[in-house]
Amino acid sequence: MMRFNFEGPPVGDGDMSAQCQRQLQPLVHEIVQAAVAAGWNRDDVLLAFVELTWDLYEKRRADP
Repeated sequence: MMRFNFEGPPVGDGDMSAQCQRQLQPLVHEIVQAAVAAGWNRDDVLLAFVELTWDLYEKRRADP
């Protein structure tokens, strides 16, 4: 199983989104590559990531 070692968020005026994306990109890339190697369409896999993360975001917003 893959281990996730995130650095802490940027301090001060650091770009939170850019830092998070920088850390997530290699993980997502590896998952997409594995799915494509198994026969999945790259665009379908990327779209599934978008839909999944949006659903998680919406669910979190609905939680009190």
